Amino acid sequence: MATVPAPDPVLTRAANIEELTRLGLPLPPPTYPLVWEPGDQVSLRPTREIEARAAILYVTLERCFGMPPELAVDWLTTNALVDDVTDPEWAFITKSEGDHRSFALHLDAVASLTWVLGTGKRLDPTGPPDPQSALLPNLATDETFEEWRARTLPAPRDPALVAAVLDLYYCLDWAFIESETYGVDTPGHLGSSAIGQRRWGLEWAVVLDGPYQEPELGWEEIDLST
Repeated sequence: MATVPAPDPVLTRAANIEELTRLGLPLPPPTYPLVWEPGDQVSLRPTREIEARAAILYVTLERCFGMPPELAVDWLTTNALVDDVTDPEWAFITKSEGDHRSFALHLDAVASLTWVLGTGKRLDPTGPPDPQSALLPNLATDETFEEWRARTLPAPRDPALVAAVLDLYYCLDWAFIESETYGVDTPGHLGSSAIGQRRWGLEWAVVLDGPYQEPELGWEEIDLST
């Protein structure tokens, strides 16, 4: 995956603050950290890695809505994806352990990943994502991971654009939580949980390289507390 200069972080933040203003959302304080520094580089994780993560999250979602555990395990095993499943995901997929509601929220994380891959067309913070079923493996017909990849032919978006949208969702995450904390209406139909899930997917997919950047983190290591 190509590495390109990250966009100017100050100008990117200013544009995203304008977008929050347009949406009528509270604005983060001037001290709210930038996601990257001037001179940093940005790339995306390898396409196949993003596809694998999206497929695993989709299997987890299907488990939330009734897919039998043995079918989920069989599909993951047949398609050599078991090693990419996190421990919490495996516990939920195989034994239904964990917070069912939190796993069901992954729909918006999946939406952010399909948007990064270029197969999802919209990531509008005021509305639901594109229907995801057509963008992901057809588990009902036992479509394989490789058949799905060949069918969808992803064209990942420009890393600099994805980084700018990550910064937007970083600001949106703060604004939605602030709004809900103080009982302020938010635009559209999404809540802070959906916005946070989208930020999660974007943060995981974007790889930033600079003197103050951390190494790539695993899916469960992404920190959404800031």
